[in-house]
Amino acid sequence: MDNFAEQLVKKNETNADKTRRFSMMIVGILFSAALLLLTLFQARSPLLVLLGFALAAAAGYGTYYFVQNTYVEYEYTFTNGELDVDKIIAKKKRRQMLSTSIRQFTDFGRYEEGMEETADMTVIMATDNIASHEYYADFTDETVGAARLIFVPDERMLENISKFLPAKLRTKQH
Repeated sequence: MDNFAEQLVKKNETNADKTRRFSMMIVGILFSAALLLLTLFQARSPLLVLLGFALAAAAGYGTYYFVQNTYVEYEYTFTNGELDVDKIIAKKKRRQMLSTSIRQFTDFGRYEEGMEETADMTVIMATDNIASHEYYADFTDETVGAARLIFVPDERMLENISKFLPAKLRTKQH
């Protein structure tokens, strides 16, 4: 019987994220409006008017595209001791962040603010930005070397992960 669990985690927006999105929208709208006004009042030929409208439309679409890319979710998929973490951008694009075996974990537990990471460690954040229920997993990856995953597994995911943890980590309280 396969051990399988899947979890979708939506990244909660910080005030910095909201400010960045708002700033992008304002700059994009002002840039598009400036292109339109410049085209309407300064263009002498129909070709330049057409080009101005096309540039303004492209700027508007570019603004929409960049604002949509600020919406992020993470998907954790656990299958028979393998953990895959994908980043989903704007509910359209999926990018694999990592794929690792739970048996490769060298440390696992609740993440506490201020935990030390070594200088050569790659930190992979796949969390909802709510620190009270974050977990960490240290492991060695072939591509990045020493790595720490910070994520927010639910009870079902934790149950499946704990079944495949190395013996020394299974006995450790988490």
